[in-house]
This record gives sequence, C-alpha cells and structure tokens, in this order.
Amino acid sequence: MWRCTGPRWSGGGPGPGPEGRFGQRLGWYCAERSEERVSMLPAGKVLAFAAQGERRCLGVRRGARRIVCPYGAVLDGASAKDQCARCAQLDRSRSVAADTMADDPRPYGVYLAYFGPGMLKVGITAVERGPARLVEQGAVAYTWLGRGPLMAARRAEALLGSALGVPDRFGKAAKRAARGALPPVPERAAELAQLHGAARRLPGWPETLQPLEFACADHTELFGLDRIPGVVAELGGMTSGEEIVGEVLTGVGPDVYLRLVGDGDEDEDEEEGGGEVAGAAGAGRGAVSGVVGGVAGRGGAASGTGGASTAGGASTAGGVVAVMDARVLSGWVLGAAAGRVTTVPVRAVGSGTGEREGEEKGRQEGLF
Repeated sequence: MWRCTGPRWSGGGPGPGPEGRFGQRLGWYCAERSEERVSMLPAGKVLAFAAQGERRCLGVRRGARRIVCPYGAVLDGASAKDQCARCAQLDRSRSVAADTMADDPRPYGVYLAYFGPGMLKVGITAVERGPARLVEQGAVAYTWLGRGPLMAARRAEALLGSALGVPDRFGKAAKRAARGALPPVPERAAELAQLHGAARRLPGWPETLQPLEFACADHTELFGLDRIPGVVAELGGMTSGEEIVGEVLTGVGPDVYLRLVGDGDEDEDEEEGGGEVAGAAGAGRGAVSGVVGGVAGRGGAASGTGGASTAGGASTAGGVVAVMDARVLSGWVLGAAAGRVTTVPVRAVGSGTGEREGEEKGRQEGLF
C-alpha cells in the first residue's frame, strides 16, 4: 500500500510535461515495493480523498533510501510530525539541524527570509540545495547574506540573533496571518535590504564566510500569493474515515489553500478518466474524479463521516477557502472520498496582522 509522505517542492527539469515543472507536490511511499513517487498539486486540481486505517510513522531516510519504522508506530492525526519519537531521535543523531553533524564538508549559505512586515529571520542551508529551503518554509522573499563552511555560517546566524535580535524561525499561524496583508514587493525588498546592510556592518563577521551582495528574490508568482484571500479558514488534522474535497487554489511552503466543496456544489473538473489515489487496495476507480493523480495504485471508495464543512467569512463565489498543512497527510493511506463534502474539522481564524503564534524556539529543521 502507498502512504503519503507529505508535501514537497520539486521539479524544474527539462521538458514541457508535468515532471518538468517546479511546483508543490505530494510524496508517496510503498514499503512493499520500496518505491517512492510524487503527484503534483497545481492550481485548479480537485482533491477528493479519505484517510484509511491508521496514520503510521514514516521511519528514517538515509541518503536516497527510506528505512521503515521498526516499531510500526501510530501517529497523532493532528500533528505535522511524520515520525515517532524514537525514529526522530535516530534521525537527529546525524543532523545539521541538531548540531550533530558539525563535520559536514559542504559549503553553506546564510540567508535572510521575509514572511511579512517586521517578520524577518536568519537561517542557513547547504549551497547545493539552492533556494529549496526558502520555498519549503514559505518565505515570501529572501536574500543571501554569505557563503562558507558550516561552522562559519552557524557563527553568522548566531551573531545576527545576539546583536540584532533576528530570530531563526516564526510560527505557522504568524506566517499564515501575514500572507493576508502583504505590502507591495518594493516594500518587502526595502525591509530586507535594510537588515542586509545592518548585518554586513556588524563587527565579528566570520573571516571564512564570503559576504554576498544584496539581491532580493520574491515568491509572489511561484506561490500564487494573489490567489489567497484576506481571510481563510483552517483545516484540522484527520482521523480515519474523514474526507477532504476541494479545489487547489495555490500552495505556500507546506500549506495548501483549497476552495472546499459544500453540500450544494456541483462536481467540478470531471477530468476524462479521473485521477489515481495512492494506497487503496483494488483496482476500482475513485468515487470523485480529479483526485490526486500521478501515483500507481487505483483507489477504491472509503467511508466518510458525513456532514458539511463550514466556516464563517472565509469564502469565495464557489465556497469556503481553507488552508491545510499538508504535513498532516504524511503517514496516511489516502483512498478516494465516498462523499462530496469535507468532513475534516474546519475552523475560522484571524487574518492580516491579527492572531499570531509566539516564535518557536530552537534550531530550524530540514537544512539538507
């Protein structure tokens, strides 16, 4: 069976086909075949799936190989974490993020990332990854600050934190709230430029870190930020049998923005042949066409729980707009939805510069 491994940004290869486009995707893993695949999440794609069975730990990745969790651990459906505590501990035993891989010989880049007015952070990532880390965490804009050995990059990161009070992360709620009220691109660039200049003037800059000139890169087009309404609802975690039915508006980092289908909505985007859903047994077609496509294994219908999703104020002409942290899908087997409405809990949340999480502490994850 195929289990979802969560969101990822990939592509950009040659050719006009779907695999040649850089964009947000869902990953899938079949332990029985030791195979991994992806399916794209472009704007306009209709998703219609149900969680089946239990959400399981995805184990540990070592290089290009995924090692199945030996404990068969069951995960909390509301958590964004895709590992049990023991697998996570093993993962961090050899990790740049956990400072347990200080001998990494690769060059690292220090970056400044912009998420909204007054929301700028510092971070590091392996140079070979390019801007992937910035895209994965949903940075609206960014600039490179320096490049050099890992420990020099770490010292520069710490220097900005202590001397200028620049954090190394922001919480999910703060990022989402800021997207609803972003200033024009020139204002974002100006805020980044101001911090870049202040950082470059700091005494104690590591000698082995090569400073880089300011050059702002903005993700407005990549993320489709103009398609995000000022107010959105929020999808909660899944439990077995619950369903999500909606049309993709856009994706930002791990978040997917959906226009949810309600009781009175007609079926949308009924594509010839329908879509394929990873993980369900059998060879039957999904009950709703336009499901997540591009993954081997045809989905049979799963039982839903009934009941329409509702949330005040967060709607477009076609229905409620809600944001889902696609990381909560990781570890689930996703079969075709049996119903035509979303049964996962939907919560109305604040917008603009309103409700924000406190800054999360600790080192950033997924640097490599």
